[in-house]
Amino acid sequence: MIALYHSPQSRSASIVWLLEELEVPYQTKAVDFRRSDGSGSRDAANPHPHGKVPALTDGGETIFEGSAIALYLTDKYRTKKLGPAVGDPKRGEYLSWLAYRPGVLEPAILSRRFQIKHVYGAMGWAPADEVEEVLNKHLAPRQYFLGDEFSALDILLGGGLHFLMMAKMIKETPVLKAYSARISDRPAYRTMMEKDKR
Repeated sequence: MIALYHSPQSRSASIVWLLEELEVPYQTKAVDFRRSDGSGSRDAANPHPHGKVPALTDGGETIFEGSAIALYLTDKYRTKKLGPAVGDPKRGEYLSWLAYRPGVLEPAILSRRFQIKHVYGAMGWAPADEVEEVLNKHLAPRQYFLGDEFSALDILLGGGLHFLMMAKMIKETPVLKAYSARISDRPAYRTMMEKDKR
């Protein structure tokens, strides 16, 4: 059975949401991790090499980092298609956006929050204002990241946007507000939120 190494109200909540959408059996293993406020500690039970969440085991496989876990799950568990399969015309777009949250969105927003000056060519991400502009422009004509169909992108990347807006770290625009309302109005999202309260 799938085991998700998880800590409530952290990035691993996205994987709880994804597993609920996929409707595959799983169990969560609560682990501690080091937090930015200095609390928490590295948990020896967590297979993530840096003691972060999420990490996941499935049989003999161990996968860590949210984007890698999402790709693994949406490729392996295809009863509910939450990601384009290899060969699908939208596969490249899916992979690109899947890498966007950890590779571009989070570093950009956190750099702005901690007042780290962006340097073109030296940093692998873009300035926060440019990131917000790109996301608004991409989502303006679409219901979801890949168009009309909800996918794991709307959990991983969309869920990140939703959190950042609630935390007032991203400017709330009509486009992002409407998108956020759409993705958070799903039974699996509500299940994840309920489980995260425990």
